[in-house]
Amino acid sequence: MAVETKNDAIARPTREEAEAAVRTLIAWTGDDPTREGLLDTPGRVVRAYEEFYAGYKEDPREILSRTFEEVDGYDDMVMLRDIRLESHCEHHMVPIIGRVHIAYLPVNRVVGISKLARVIEIYARRLQTQETMTAQISNVLEEVLKPAGVAVLVDAAHQCMTTRGIRKPGVFTITSRFTGRFKEDSRLHDRFMQMIRPTPNDM
Repeated sequence: MAVETKNDAIARPTREEAEAAVRTLIAWTGDDPTREGLLDTPGRVVRAYEEFYAGYKEDPREILSRTFEEVDGYDDMVMLRDIRLESHCEHHMVPIIGRVHIAYLPVNRVVGISKLARVIEIYARRLQTQETMTAQISNVLEEVLKPAGVAVLVDAAHQCMTTRGIRKPGVFTITSRFTGRFKEDSRLHDRFMQMIRPTPNDM
């Protein structure tokens, strides 16, 4: 299912036009797009972009729509920790690499845990800022699952900061969003933060 965006009115270029744009960028860098080693690069780049930005073709609400009500009264935290994050900065189109930790408090229904990871993958495979992505993940879980609370924490390195500009490797950006009981109950909030810490088995 295609995802509606504010740019739906913009006509999507053809594959040929996209490859031509890559050749233009290669020439702009000072290299020759017709030399042997670069002849197939435009096609490879376009195919890579299809993977990097596949999230525009999927709807996270649809992914979360199938839930299960047979939970036998379970109402405690459901958490996924250390979900690998690979996204791209919308300002420089370079990688954002890190981890996402999410949890929610179900109310009478749960969703398959792989669906939670899939939601993160969908939002990650778009041009992003970390702040926006953190809010998007939290918002869609709230909207579709209607839980008693949601916790999202993203811990990532931005190559727009580590490989260009200020060039400060080893710096991580942390963003978070807490709703419902995770926001209101400091003990629950602290429990989430404790549970995302590495254990001896992770070392």
